[in-house]
Amino acid sequence: MRPCLWLLQLLLLHRAAHTAGALPRLCDVLRVLQEEQDQCLQELSRERTADLGMEQPVPGCATLWDNMSCWPSSAPGQTVEVECPRFLQMLTSGNGSMFRNCTQDGWSEAFPRPDVACGVNMSGSSNERRHTYLLKLKVMYTVGYSASLSMLLVALSILCAFRRLHCTRNYIHMHLFGSFILRALSIFIKDAVLFSSDDIAYCDSPRVGCKLVMVFFQYCIMANYAWLLVEGLYLHTLLVISFFSERKCLQGFVALGWGSPAVFVTLWALIRHFLEDNGCWDINANAAIWWVIRGPVILSILINFILFINILRILMRKLRTQETRGNEVNHYKRLAKSTLLLIPLFGIHYIVFAFSPEDAMEIQLFFELALGSFQGLVVAILYCFLNGEVQLEVQRKWRQWHQHEFPLRTMALSSSFSNSPSGLTQSTKASTSGQSRDICRASVI
Repeated sequence: MRPCLWLLQLLLLHRAAHTAGALPRLCDVLRVLQEEQDQCLQELSRERTADLGMEQPVPGCATLWDNMSCWPSSAPGQTVEVECPRFLQMLTSGNGSMFRNCTQDGWSEAFPRPDVACGVNMSGSSNERRHTYLLKLKVMYTVGYSASLSMLLVALSILCAFRRLHCTRNYIHMHLFGSFILRALSIFIKDAVLFSSDDIAYCDSPRVGCKLVMVFFQYCIMANYAWLLVEGLYLHTLLVISFFSERKCLQGFVALGWGSPAVFVTLWALIRHFLEDNGCWDINANAAIWWVIRGPVILSILINFILFINILRILMRKLRTQETRGNEVNHYKRLAKSTLLLIPLFGIHYIVFAFSPEDAMEIQLFFELALGSFQGLVVAILYCFLNGEVQLEVQRKWRQWHQHEFPLRTMALSSSFSNSPSGLTQSTKASTSGQSRDICRASVI
């Protein structure tokens, strides 16, 4: 197989996996290949210059560039060994060697073949299935993030529009919605900037822009997990602490949700700039540097999981208490159901795959991209569209608009109730206003 066609086949088969950051960009692969070619041709040029100054050329095999590897000059009868090309090591975990014999007639064919020596699976059926799977995966996460983005924008608009819904709990929900919106946008921006073009002109363009995109992407991911942690902390605080300043608490949560990711992402960017300034920072080859991002995310998920277990323990204890009244029992049951629903949403799978082997990459991609893309949609449904408080407020606004559109019907309804006692009307208004003031703190989902 010709080297150029073989390289293109490899890149096309793995192109759909780029969004997960598991494989390098084509520009990076071509850059490494070009560097190896330039270095090899420089060595060949020095040899030819040295041969011109000699009366009789030295017999043997000259330095050879075969479009994949550089073979140093050798004497006849020698077997030369070279490692797998660097660009193949970027695509696979193989680290084998290839050989050529220097004969009287020149270089022999390389053996074993590069795909065998470097651990590249060139099976047509296997690659075809993988290619189809990755393409379907890309369609799934694109649909998932698009649906999540649209529903989150609607949910955020609803919570912002109705003043009666403005309270500490819903403010936290708004920030959580915002983090999910930024996460979806960062995914689309990263795909558009990093993988929109693979031509040589694009490869030679400045890389500051794509590095900033990766910094923004990592910040959005960390901010999303930070606000998931804030949700767990606030729910735990409501159950453990009877009286606390919600205003100061909200300020601390904002600093935690938006400030702490900025610290870690800035630290990661500085380390990448000085120690691993390769490509567009979309490949995390150094595991130690990658843990600057991965470590805080895993820690936040672990803390959230511990908080939820403690919340369930407190709720079960309150439900078993004989002094708990009927209304409180229903309230605690709703809290328990809400907590059980939220645990799968808060990224427990991230911890499972953080230490998974490379063989589980396809399963990890499915959970991270396909199922994770719908996470914002589920959060919007649970925290907004299924929220009884939100439903009541929307119904109230709908009734007001309906009465405003049909004044004659409103006048007829007013006249039909004109003979009712005024005390009943006043008490109804008072109970409604009192309920609207207290419902924001009382409801959970």
